[in-house]
Amino acid sequence: MGDGMADLPVERLGGKTLLQYAHKPMMDQLACEGRCGRLVTVPEGFPPGSEVANTAILGYDLNTVYEGRGPLEAASIGYDMADDDMAIRCNIITLEDGKIITHNGGNLETDDARVLIDYLNENLAKPVNQREGCERVKFICGIQYRHLLVIKGGNKHIVCAPPHDHPNEPWRPLLVSPATCSVGCDSIAGEKGRLSPQQTTDLLNELILRSQELLAKHPYNLAKAQKGERQANSIWPWSGGYRPSMQTLMDQYPQVKSGAVISAVDLIQGIGRYAGLRIIKVPGATGLANTNYEGKAQAAIEALKHDDFVFVHVEASDEAGHDGDLDLKLKTIEYLDQRLIAPIYREVQTWTEPVSIAVLPDHLTPVEMRIHVGQPVPFIIWHRDIEPDSVQQYDEVSCVSGSYGLLRLQEFMQTFMHD
Repeated sequence: MGDGMADLPVERLGGKTLLQYAHKPMMDQLACEGRCGRLVTVPEGFPPGSEVANTAILGYDLNTVYEGRGPLEAASIGYDMADDDMAIRCNIITLEDGKIITHNGGNLETDDARVLIDYLNENLAKPVNQREGCERVKFICGIQYRHLLVIKGGNKHIVCAPPHDHPNEPWRPLLVSPATCSVGCDSIAGEKGRLSPQQTTDLLNELILRSQELLAKHPYNLAKAQKGERQANSIWPWSGGYRPSMQTLMDQYPQVKSGAVISAVDLIQGIGRYAGLRIIKVPGATGLANTNYEGKAQAAIEALKHDDFVFVHVEASDEAGHDGDLDLKLKTIEYLDQRLIAPIYREVQTWTEPVSIAVLPDHLTPVEMRIHVGQPVPFIIWHRDIEPDSVQQYDEVSCVSGSYGLLRLQEFMQTFMHD
């Protein structure tokens, strides 16, 4: 899974997409030897984010299981959500001149983020009832800029703006607002002991504004300001939900007796945990272009010796796309090709046990837009005995003529498991 790897035609590349332009001989070989198609990964009415697309690709009906990023990242972090919790993804971002500059706090490192999260917990956590000592708000440290905010009794019926979808836009119009929901939404929430959507909105916006005041005074940001570097100067909560109910992959597909997920991203690990997959953490896996590709490849090979299904996720292309860095995104595609896919392919070629390989992104993250786009993505399915189609290289244009045509959502996993 090359997160955000697909793109749109780029004038600087002669009208080619990055997949068309990049040197990726292994993916092209898999396309020649396998079969290709395109996949709709985002159901109508859902945001084109990784939490939606990856869940759909793994065969889940979003209308049944979707609860946003927060609960998935809670599962990854190891936070066991209570029934009355709302967990919401909480970025630490960079604001300058009234605008969102980056969604990643200037490429915030986890060790620095942990200090900031502890600081926010000390200064922003709110008791529900001082006498009972129960916390209303809790920040939980994740990885780099990706963290978790848990609100006891929070209401998920709110509208939040994913910060990576709004680079260089004014932040104030993007503050949280209550969702327009059916009649009785607030009364139902009240019966469950939850805040109303408006109360949850007011609380979150208060936290955002107070975080800006607090983070501006923190020594980490004061030092950044002296150096003229981007500061990690605001929280930004988005994509919240309640504890989800998901079947494991083993329940859905009898071929899968055990499985594993390899990713540096909490979100993907959380999806994997709910899907019943073993989480494999690879040293040096960063979620960026400098991730340990070789380590992930070796971990996947070792996992395949014991597990029936291994989901290897690489975030690097998505991050480069959000940064609008054309050269870096090209490199991430080429690194994925040569340093991860190629060694896995070479290894399984020596095995007598049949192995199937699929290659695809979850969504587009065009470098010239710097946001997620929910258009169909190209995919390859390869195994030793598959009858190849006419596709000769792997990219958004070539895969249009692939023999799988255009699949939708759960159809990909069904095809991968049975073809």
